[in-house]
Amino acid sequence: MTQASKHTSGEDSLIARYFKPLATEPGAFGLDDDAAALRAAGEDIVVTTDAIVEGVHFLGDDPPDMLARKALRVNLSDIAAKGAVPAGFVLTLALRSAEEAWLKPFARALGEDAAHFGCPLLGGDTVSTPGPLMISITAFGRLPQGTMVHRAGAQAGDRVFVTGTIGDAALGLDVLRGGPVAAALADDVVGRDFLAARYRVPQPRNALATAVRTHASAAMDVSDGLAGDLTKLCAASGVAGVINVPSIPLSSAAAGLLARRAIGIETLVAGGDDYELLCAVPSDHVDAFLRDARRAKVAVTAIGGLIAGLSPPSFLDGQGRELKLRRLSYSHF
Repeated sequence: MTQASKHTSGEDSLIARYFKPLATEPGAFGLDDDAAALRAAGEDIVVTTDAIVEGVHFLGDDPPDMLARKALRVNLSDIAAKGAVPAGFVLTLALRSAEEAWLKPFARALGEDAAHFGCPLLGGDTVSTPGPLMISITAFGRLPQGTMVHRAGAQAGDRVFVTGTIGDAALGLDVLRGGPVAAALADDVVGRDFLAARYRVPQPRNALATAVRTHASAAMDVSDGLAGDLTKLCAASGVAGVINVPSIPLSSAAAGLLARRAIGIETLVAGGDDYELLCAVPSDHVDAFLRDARRAKVAVTAIGGLIAGLSPPSFLDGQGRELKLRRLSYSHF
């Protein structure tokens, strides 16, 4: 994402108009160079990347400002799960056409989120595509050397926590598609709007990053579904898990649909796009973790624990019976 000094192309003009104002970090060099520079004195730099593709991760009529926020926030969620503080991001934008009516709100929202989360634009690329719109962001975070929280590291006896509420985004997608959830909430405009917003605009838990780094033995963000992502964390750590399903935090909209049997629990724990944090916390750190979460104003809920073994996690109902889940997570392929 470079800006030519003399003979500007259409891409250069686009960058200068919409994205150069977002490049506030000195190491971005005002987007006038071919690369950016991040200083890492006594720190590790955490790197993550996620792309969102039209028809796969968002709908063709989703507003551009919401797409900008989602594209950045899904990456910020990974940064938070590693216990890091945002440092900046690079953007690749594949567009069918360069239209001000789309680019202006996209760039405005991206700049607002970059400022809010302290994650400035460092550079990137803009390209033309005949195919679906694609937005790819690579984000960088900082943390003290050797302190990144991995998926591996959890131990038997750790408690399992999640932030926020689970399953809303999957329901929101169904609402936007006019599916069964939309029909079940036909008379509940507030519920429909809430769920749609949870799908379109994730809420990354970066305020909890320090608490995760200080107290969690393992962590990851919940992007493909709680059940599947917990399975990944347990496999990486070499432990098994036991989850108390009634303890899984649900929004009032999701809880109402579940109580009416308009949906099943599998829809909520395997749907994906939650972008909440999943943490394993040793028992002697639980009180401090909860205290730090309250200070960060992030809701966290204990949903179970880890045990010795290599079997997939068990999900138990209110009577202690194991639920058989046919599907654990969203799959891209």
